[in-house]
Amino acid sequence: QVQLVESGGGLVQTGGSLRLSCAASGRTFSSLTMGWFRQAPGKEREFVAAISWTYGTTTYADSVKGRFTLSIDYAKNTVYLQMNSLKPDETAVYYCAGRGDIGLYVDPSEYAYWGQGTQVTVSS
Repeated sequence: QVQLVESGGGLVQTGGSLRLSCAASGRTFSSLTMGWFRQAPGKEREFVAAISWTYGTTTYADSVKGRFTLSIDYAKNTVYLQMNSLKPDETAVYYCAGRGDIGLYVDPSEYAYWGQGTQVTVSS
């Protein structure tokens, strides 16, 4: 099993920035993909970004390209999602997810491990 704990959410004004963290622990995999998703009230869970733990390759939703950036601190077993130029419609609970292979999947059903989520609120 892999345990994931998110942090870093909060309230920010339009155009502001936040950095979300996802600390991973538990079973180690020879390959691992970490994804970020978000879910606003009354909406489906939406793909935001994913990164290969092994290779560092990334993929982003079109809506966040150029504004959001993924990175990994291997010493801390932590993935970061830097979010810049935030918009009010990006208010949601943000979830970190993990999958034990190298595919950069965008479908949340492909991920076996999930964190508890962290609230991001962007005020207008």
